[in-house]
Amino acid sequence: MRSWISRTNRSSRTYLLTSAVAFVSLLPGCTVGPKYHAPTIPTPPAYKEAVQSNNGESWNVAQPADATLRGKWWEIFNEPELNALEEQLNINNQNIKEFFENFMAARAVVREARAQYYPTLSVAPSTGRSQTSANVHTTTTATGGITTSSSSSANNNFTLPLEASWAPDIWGKVRNTVRQAQYSAQMSAADLENERLTEQASLAQFYFELRGQDMLQQIFNETVAADQKSLELTKTLYDLGIDGQIAVVQAQTTLEGAQAGATNVGIARAQYEHAIAMLIGKAASDFSVAVKPMTTAPPPIPLGVPTDILQRRPDIAAAERRMAAANAQIGIAYAAFYPNLTLTGQAGFQSAAISKWFSWPSRFWSVGASISQPLFDAGLRRATVQQDVANYNANLAAYRQTVLTAFQQVEDALAQVRILSQQIVQEQAALKSAQSFLDLERGRYESGIDPYINVLVAQNTALSNAQTLNSLQVQEMTSAVSLIEALGGGWNRSQLASPDQVTVKPSSGESSIQQ
Repeated sequence: MRSWISRTNRSSRTYLLTSAVAFVSLLPGCTVGPKYHAPTIPTPPAYKEAVQSNNGESWNVAQPADATLRGKWWEIFNEPELNALEEQLNINNQNIKEFFENFMAARAVVREARAQYYPTLSVAPSTGRSQTSANVHTTTTATGGITTSSSSSANNNFTLPLEASWAPDIWGKVRNTVRQAQYSAQMSAADLENERLTEQASLAQFYFELRGQDMLQQIFNETVAADQKSLELTKTLYDLGIDGQIAVVQAQTTLEGAQAGATNVGIARAQYEHAIAMLIGKAASDFSVAVKPMTTAPPPIPLGVPTDILQRRPDIAAAERRMAAANAQIGIAYAAFYPNLTLTGQAGFQSAAISKWFSWPSRFWSVGASISQPLFDAGLRRATVQQDVANYNANLAAYRQTVLTAFQQVEDALAQVRILSQQIVQEQAALKSAQSFLDLERGRYESGIDPYINVLVAQNTALSNAQTLNSLQVQEMTSAVSLIEALGGGWNRSQLASPDQVTVKPSSGESSIQQ
């Protein structure tokens, strides 16, 4: 009789396990929710400002037209100091490190979501001793009477259960959760690249602004030297009785004003130097950049075609991945309309004596399954789906707006570089004329034809034109950097981590705690 019961138990357990596995194996194809399709965005055939730039302007885009920037885009400027600073930024910039750790956290969320594919196992060994009350034990006699026993006993209980629980992913809720986590991790990776590009562009712009201040310092230094010679000349002419004291005072005032302007240049230069130190992760007190006046013009920049911008801008990639994650969230919300199946099991050893705790007769087991289905939730699930659909539509609008903003930024930067290049040519001619005017007035003053006030007017005109030219040249360089940033730098969507890559556990070097 005992052997028959044992065979029956084994048969029932095998039948239950086989039936559960067969049932669950038929369900992985049941995934609810909408399928995701990346939206199509109409793009113009060419950049309007690029076409205008190629019509005989002083600045042209790089040829051939389908060329694109790749990798270390800042090397196009041929500035060794800038190249070295950019390398330090990519290693030590704290904002980039922050976004990198956010990406690492997003990758961990993917693995958290994938853990729901598998059953949970737990073990909870316990031991205890208890004693029952002597006055609660009753027995019934053969005649129907009840007698009370006054005896009590103490019992031991040793238990070692292994518990398992598994909720099969019947309707694709877990799969959609994993997809959402993967898309969010990809979005985080794109955010990291966008932050990296932003920091790189800021460093390049600060670098050229600093070089512009060095050039401005040189202009003021040359002006101070020329004004010093003019003052000495006016003093000599005054001592000879050829000129009056007012000329000396005017020359002295002009010299002191130029000296004050030269001193003031140091404020902006120091601030740009401090900003560069912050970007490369160094204390401003321990960092300096050698003086080097800027003399270069921006090189031709390869634009590619407008369609490329959808693949080159990391912020566009992030916006698209955000939309994909929102679509997966809709599938998660739809799964709430369907029943949940949970399989549970427990097995282990239980005994009142520790010597028999792990003996075969002390074994126990149980298996079971449960299905839950909400019958009434006052519209909660329907409202959740509507909310997620609205969020998806909002992300779609944000994606399209990001693309439109990208085209605007490219056209803005192209217009700036093109128009500034024209203005620089015009300002160079104006400065040349102002210098000729100054030379003529100095000659006429030294010959006693014109008063010194005419020389002052010519000096101020030349200084103003030199300052304007320097400012335009700095704007042209920073606008070129803005153009490269608007084009996406050297990044390409093919560099974005794939869903499989964001799922893999990072190496120990990637996930180590920073000190």
